[in-house]
Amino acid sequence: MASSSSSVAAPCRRFLCPLAATATASRALLSSSRTPPPTRRRLLLSTTAATIAAAMAASSQRDVSAASSCKVVDSHLHVWASPQQAKEGYSYFPGQEPTLRGDADFLLECMDEAGVDGALVVQPINHMFDHSLVSSVLKKYPSKFIGCCLANPADDGSGIKQLEHLIVQEKYRAVRFNPSLWPSGQKMTNEVGRSLFAKAGELGAPVGIMVMKGIGLYIQEIEELCRDYPETTIILDHMAFCKPPTNNEEEKAFSSFLSLSRFPQVYVKYSALFRISREAYPYEDTAQLLSRVISNYGANRIMWGSDFPFVVPECGYKGAKDAVSHVTGKISVWPSDLEWILGKTVSQLFQGAWVAP
Repeated sequence: MASSSSSVAAPCRRFLCPLAATATASRALLSSSRTPPPTRRRLLLSTTAATIAAAMAASSQRDVSAASSCKVVDSHLHVWASPQQAKEGYSYFPGQEPTLRGDADFLLECMDEAGVDGALVVQPINHMFDHSLVSSVLKKYPSKFIGCCLANPADDGSGIKQLEHLIVQEKYRAVRFNPSLWPSGQKMTNEVGRSLFAKAGELGAPVGIMVMKGIGLYIQEIEELCRDYPETTIILDHMAFCKPPTNNEEEKAFSSFLSLSRFPQVYVKYSALFRISREAYPYEDTAQLLSRVISNYGANRIMWGSDFPFVVPECGYKGAKDAVSHVTGKISVWPSDLEWILGKTVSQLFQGAWVAP
């Protein structure tokens, strides 16, 4: 099975078996025909074996109970206004008008069909820094959704105040860094970027980083932020956009992504599989990627995400969730690790979320 560095991998259990007593022919002649009373050692071993069996049964029952109560949570999806909502005030950012349906009603239908209990809603580029639509969804469904806002890295630093407002007043729980939104020639490690990153850590909001152009372009910036601000949690979107390597350069990029596991504050989204696979659904070639990520990060630092609504025309929302079980079955992931990936990791990272009022 795929190894996991997390503490939740199924423990190896040993059974203590008492040795059967043997009697030599000479002892049989000397002994009476009665069965000898159990010795203190036999009683001790027998009691120990029974205790272990009882403990294992209790542990198994706890595992069953935990599995039945474990929520399935989507760590990465988007919602945006319907055309009607856009007319009513939730306008799209110019040039970012969506071509797919992505309203909350449609999302809820998809989640219900797939058996997904909650989600982290990431502010979409379609509304840029206007969070009003997503905020309205978060307020309407507080036990279903929490929000990840979009960082505004404008040179004037206005995004720092906006970030604080969104987290403190609007109750967003995370923030997304899109390095493509930084002013031309600027890095995420510039003065504004550092201030945004530090403020997120101060407010307890993880920073999701989308490296759509490849991890290689941003690895030094990410490492620098990890070293300088160890209290700020990072979540790498979509496996840092690493596809199964086909050459040395791609392997080097993937290895650099894996090397970030040395920073304990770094988490990974096993999300948008259609973006990181070279194959059609069910994206089986991501199995070996996932196996290596589990070995380096541990399942308790990995979380599944669909990338709704972009995933809908690719394989359907339910298909996105089902693909995870299919892929993990190819590498024999422990059931307990699968629970972490499908919901426990993100639930533990955002404690108190997805709880009915």
